[in-house]
Amino acid sequence: MFQPPGFEQRSVITSLGKMVYYTGAGSLWQESEKAEEQETLVFLHGFGGGSSAYEWSKVYPAFASQYRILAPDLIGWGRSEHPERNYQIEDYLTTIREFFEQTCTAPVTAIASSLTAAFTVRVAIANPHLFKSLILVTPAGLSDFGENYTRSIFVQIVSIPLLDRLLYSTGVATSGGIRSFLEQRQFAQPNRVYDEIVEAYLQSAQQPHAEYAALSFVRGDLCFDLSLYIEQLTTPTAIIWGQKSQFTGPEIGRRLAQQNPQAIQVFQQLEDVGLTPQLELPAVTIGLIKKFLPLLNHQ
Repeated sequence: MFQPPGFEQRSVITSLGKMVYYTGAGSLWQESEKAEEQETLVFLHGFGGGSSAYEWSKVYPAFASQYRILAPDLIGWGRSEHPERNYQIEDYLTTIREFFEQTCTAPVTAIASSLTAAFTVRVAIANPHLFKSLILVTPAGLSDFGENYTRSIFVQIVSIPLLDRLLYSTGVATSGGIRSFLEQRQFAQPNRVYDEIVEAYLQSAQQPHAEYAALSFVRGDLCFDLSLYIEQLTTPTAIIWGQKSQFTGPEIGRRLAQQNPQAIQVFQQLEDVGLTPQLELPAVTIGLIKKFLPLLNHQ
């Protein structure tokens, strides 16, 4: 799987197994003795067939000369361990918290995407001492404001035993399946999907037992109503929302932001962008993160 120059792979052991992460290494970015003195940015990828830390790999190198960068593959994804289990919300709330506890000694800024961003909100509510600020891209629990994602016909089909794994192996974990999903559902503009993105997602999707986490996500086992929690958030937060995000449109984001204007200090809609602006328009995403960091961390 793709690893940017100047970064190395490390790992920590969580309660569900080994979690791999990528961090700056060597003299390309900074002198090694100064690296531990820098503030930390943690980049957390979202969920979907083939998801991994690659999702942020066009963004985080832009910050490596000034920050200590951590970009993990969450449990069940990428190069991290893939336990054979039906994943539940608590699995990710726990392992995300454990990752921060093991890799960070001071409050940090977390930059997270989609459902993982929603999980990160809940981790920050329960453990505010771990976080300095949050920059969230399309943070949605996928059952927000009473919506029931699991009612769709597709979810009902994917919930059928044996058929679910067949659909994953033939329709998700293939080059054609991944390209089709990226072009039709994840990106606003299909011509922004290029071969390296497809290959990175494919390698992650074809890891042994990768179907367990992916199917738990598709079935809706990990979905929840973020609107029931967002008012409890106290960490300074900025939200970026792609205007053409298919699964949860920006109106959901605005409603969430309006529930807690004290913590959510910025809501930025991006026109003509889908679910992952960090892949579709990485330079714009970098610019927004650079804009938001001093605004959120001025205290």
